[in-house]
Amino acid sequence: QVQLVESGGGLVQAGGSLRLSCVVSDRTGRRYSMGWFRQVPGKEREFVATISWRDGNGSTNYADSVKGRFTISSDNAKNTVYLQMNSLKPEDTAVYYCAARPGWLAVSTRARDYDYRGQGTQVTVSS
Repeated sequence: QVQLVESGGGLVQAGGSLRLSCVVSDRTGRRYSMGWFRQVPGKEREFVATISWRDGNGSTNYADSVKGRFTISSDNAKNTVYLQMNSLKPEDTAVYYCAARPGWLAVSTRARDYDYRGQGTQVTVSS
């Protein structure tokens, strides 16, 4: 069974930074392409960033709203994916989720394309 556990959320002032972590537990040792999504009440889950395993280079992709401020990265030895968030804005406030899909598949910006997701971590940015 695959488990994803996020951490690192919290309350920060606008302009501040947070780093989210997502630990992937899978006894089979399979590799996954990963995505970060976020959701606010009453809205659909929104794509934030993805990182690919398939191409071997860890290609990344970002939503326009976070490009230049957020960075997704992975540490395969630790089975962990990170989301470094800088220059945070109040509109970044949301529950952030990491998600995984088999590594041989292309990454997707649609949350429903991912087979596994974590429980989420709250990020609140005050103005």
